[in-house]
Amino acid sequence: MKGVLKPDHIAVNNFELLVLGMPALTVLEVKGLDDELQKTELPDRTMASGGNRKATEFTMKLPMHHLVEQAAMEIWFREGQDPVLPTYKKAATLIHKSISGQVLRTYSMIGIFPFKRTLPDLEMKNDGEMATTEWSMSVDDVLPI
Repeated sequence: MKGVLKPDHIAVNNFELLVLGMPALTVLEVKGLDDELQKTELPDRTMASGGNRKATEFTMKLPMHHLVEQAAMEIWFREGQDPVLPTYKKAATLIHKSISGQVLRTYSMIGIFPFKRTLPDLEMKNDGEMATTEWSMSVDDVLPI
C-alpha cells in the first residue's frame, strides 16, 4: 500500500460532532451513520432508485461523568417528548480530521434529535472501565459540505 495512498490520512479517532445550541460534546464513538437511497423492486426482479434518500439513524457514546454534556442531552431528549417542543430537531456538523488536522471532511446533519438513551451494563468484577451513555440519534438528512 506504500506509495498508493496519499499522505495525511483521515483518522477514525480524530473527529468532532458539533450540535447547534448544545455545549461541546465529548463524543467517544459514532456508529452506523449510513446514507441510503430508497429503492424499489421492478417486475423483472431488478432494483431501481426510488429517487429519494432515507432518513437515517446512528448511535454515539458520551462519557457518563461529563455532567454538563449529559444534562444537555437529557434536556434535548425531553424536548422530543410530549408535549414535543419545536426545538427538538437541531442541526449538527460532523468533522473528520486528518492526522495533521489540515485535511477536513465535513458533513452537515439536518433534523437531528435523540430518540433513545442506553445506560451502560454494570458488573462488580469490572476493573473500573469508564462508563458511557449511548444515545441513539435520528437524522433527516446528511449532506457533505
